[in-house]
This record gives sequence, C-alpha cells and structure tokens, in this order.
Amino acid sequence: MALDFYLNFNGNCREAVEYYAEVFGTEQPKIMAFGDTPADPAYPLPEEAKSLVMHARLTISGSTVMFSDVFPGMPFVAGNNISLSMVSKDVEEIKSAFHKLKEGGKVGMELQETFWSKLYGNLEDKFGIQWQFNYDNGETVY
Repeated sequence: MALDFYLNFNGNCREAVEYYAEVFGTEQPKIMAFGDTPADPAYPLPEEAKSLVMHARLTISGSTVMFSDVFPGMPFVAGNNISLSMVSKDVEEIKSAFHKLKEGGKVGMELQETFWSKLYGNLEDKFGIQWQFNYDNGETVY
C-alpha cells in the first residue's frame, strides 16, 4: 500500500506539472487530457474541458505526486486542492478503508470499476480531508 498525493489546479495543471518536473529533475510527465478519455454519448465533453489535464504523475524523491485540473464548473479553492490517494494491490484493504472513512463523511464516487482501474472511489472524510482509492493491478496507464 502507498499513500500518494494528489494536487488539483484551476486550468494551469499542464504548466505546473512541467514546472515541477524541471525543478525536481524528473522524467518528462505523461499527461492525459480529458479529451483523451473514452467518449460517453450520455455525458458529452464540453469543448473547454478537452485540453485540460485529467491526470499526470511524477515521482519526486521516491513519492508519487499526481495532478489534474478541476473539471469546468467544479469548485476550486486554493488550499483545499490536495487529496490523499490510497493505492493498493489489496481490494479488501481498499474497501475496508473506504467504508470506514465514509462514516460521517461525504462520498463523491462510490467504489466502482472505471476505464483506468478495476476499483476506484473518492470521498471527503468527517474531518474534511479528501481521499481517493485506487486498485493497483501493476499496470500504469499514465
């Protein structure tokens, strides 16, 4: 299991990721834009969202730091744009932590399969901390 850090930006994520890669001398980041994701006719993607960063990742001094822009229309509050991301190869560990942390909290997305993970979910715990949960099957998409 690993706890990773997830930073959200308000439209300038690509610039931030490239800047941090240069500052910390990391590999060039692989960046997935919202427009790179599989299309869903039930939820058409707004034009202004297509070039925004859905996901990017850097390894900085042994820690994984992930990045994304907030989706257009979603709230962005500087200072509250950081979440912890539990990444595990153990499905039961993910489910246990998710269900414990959701008590008294607010679920943003129930645990479910997504195009990038067999099991993903997110929530805000009762202390206002944002959490993401992701099953690690050993395959890194981005």
